[in-house]
Amino acid sequence: MTQSVVVQVGQCGNQIGCCFWDLALREHAAVNKKGIYDEAISSFFRNAVLIDMEEGVVNEILQGPLRDVFDSKQLITDISGSGNNWAVGHKVFGSLYQEKILEKLRKSAEHCDCLQCFFIIHSMGGGTGSGLGTFLLKVLEDEFPEVYRFVTSIYPSGEDDVITSPYNSILAMKELNEHADCVLPIDNQSLFDIISKIDVMVNSGKLGAAIKPKSLVTSSTGVFKKRQEKPFDAMNNIVANLLLNLTSSARFEGSLNMDLNEISMNLVPFPQLHYLVSSLTPLYTLADVNIPPRRLDQMFSDAFSKDHQLIRADPRHSLYLACALMVRGNVQISDLRRNIERLKPSLQFVSWNQEGWKTSLCSVPPVGHSHSLLALANNTCVKPTFVELKERFIRLYKKKAHLHHYLQIEGMEESCFSEAVSSLSALIQEYNQLDATKSMPVEDLPRLNVAV
Repeated sequence: MTQSVVVQVGQCGNQIGCCFWDLALREHAAVNKKGIYDEAISSFFRNAVLIDMEEGVVNEILQGPLRDVFDSKQLITDISGSGNNWAVGHKVFGSLYQEKILEKLRKSAEHCDCLQCFFIIHSMGGGTGSGLGTFLLKVLEDEFPEVYRFVTSIYPSGEDDVITSPYNSILAMKELNEHADCVLPIDNQSLFDIISKIDVMVNSGKLGAAIKPKSLVTSSTGVFKKRQEKPFDAMNNIVANLLLNLTSSARFEGSLNMDLNEISMNLVPFPQLHYLVSSLTPLYTLADVNIPPRRLDQMFSDAFSKDHQLIRADPRHSLYLACALMVRGNVQISDLRRNIERLKPSLQFVSWNQEGWKTSLCSVPPVGHSHSLLALANNTCVKPTFVELKERFIRLYKKKAHLHHYLQIEGMEESCFSEAVSSLSALIQEYNQLDATKSMPVEDLPRLNVAV
């Protein structure tokens, strides 16, 4: 069995990680009626490293129901925090904790019979997640060059309460461009929009009796924690459900399993274009367990609609390089093929990869669902997120606002900012060049004649 080492960095990364572990335990408890702590789940927990430069969230985990699950020797905390400053997280805490982090990572790797990838969860807008989280990528690349680095990055919204988040995000983006193998960008605003739509649907009664209150993807009701929900819990739960679907093949049997490194291998045709747009469906559970084919087909359609994307994007109007469909539950390979054929005419793929689909089937559905679908698309629709980020950065940088907070940190120079924005501009330009090929006809490539 292959294993992954999960590394949670910063407040956001640890809060999402906490939701993920709660839900993962709930899934395994539902499947494993004897309540045995089986190999699939124990390998995940044994291989977790929790890092935060403030003690709050990690202490909460240690005092909560998950305290016996994690190895306390695999936690790294400080008390001062990074003060929403990428430079403090990256330059100060990076050098201060490098050896300690390496020691924990090596120890986690030693537990693995077949280490498949490092799975990093962090946010881009703060100081620890963006700074120390991306410092970690370079450490992993140097120490474990053959092991994939798979990153889930939470991007700040335009209304973010961290004024310096454009600086932190741009500086972190350069590191992601250079040292990550695969990145799932998730937009806070998109998560908020999804929650708002679900709230409207539930409160308006449109879903009526068809919805189970405790089965919402946005709700942590019924999981092991007994506490009042916090404002970001619903948003974190959506991301946690994405991670559940993403790792389901590593945790359960299926007729068509997909390893995390297969995602990178099949969906990333060029090293820099490693940003995958994710969508999750359904976002609530229908009461009837035997869902008729019409509803199953609707799940596939929803995965390509802009309302289900975890960044603000509309993939149908942009160009696909490749797409993965990760399905869970009682779904047949024939259902997958039928829906791909049905959807293909409305989706535009690059001319040289018209059959760029990767699929997986895991027989165990999420708790409360009969089936679910996670779609991962390497699609040029991710570009507007990067363009908007660059514009927000330039608005601050033109005035040199808050720059002195960064430049007073040893090792930080103004060239760090110009190099970071150049790196992002180059990435945007690569997407522009791909978009320019959208109207090109699909080449009818000549085939070799088979001699009889």
